[in-house]
Amino acid sequence: MIQQRVYIFVSILFFGFVYGQQQKQRFQVGIAYGVGNELKNKNYTYTNSFYKIHLGYVFKTATHFRYEMVVQPEVNFGKHQLLNRYFVQPHEPDYEALRERFTKRKTVQDYILNIGIVVRTPIAKSFDIYLLGSIGPMITDTETERLSKGFAFSDVIALGISLKAATLTFDFRPSLRHVSNAGFQGSNAGFNTMNVEFQMTVVL
Repeated sequence: MIQQRVYIFVSILFFGFVYGQQQKQRFQVGIAYGVGNELKNKNYTYTNSFYKIHLGYVFKTATHFRYEMVVQPEVNFGKHQLLNRYFVQPHEPDYEALRERFTKRKTVQDYILNIGIVVRTPIAKSFDIYLLGSIGPMITDTETERLSKGFAFSDVIALGISLKAATLTFDFRPSLRHVSNAGFQGSNAGFNTMNVEFQMTVVL
């Protein structure tokens, strides 16, 4: 599995490098990996790891800032457990059975299409800082006491740094992520996580 991921990643970078030599445009393509956990609380635990494909396009350049459109398909792997069984209220149907089911540790997998904007400013010739904000539709495969199975939204805000080396860019960014379904489904308390992301892209 790891060898397959490395092969896919190297292929993406090679394609991006070749394409970039032929098309002198302001595109980026890359891959990101991140880990995180819930903002501290007494009701539940949640840890996660995720992979993103990064597609970026510079649509405006000003004197001190550069503006980019980003699309980041993501697969998120979470582990969750309800700690406070009284979070499930007695007025809910079969609440005792729900408490029993939700307090068991479970895995949660999310499929997300993040769409956002990056505002970037250079600090040195090969060093930038930036703010990223994104929102996108999400499908979650497991029902929990905080979020119903199925459709939801993922909101992300991040503050990042970039280091450029030839056609490659290396990113590090802490991020805050909130997921909920905007009331489209029954349970909508959602999850809030603090994440750290690492990214490598090819500048085309």
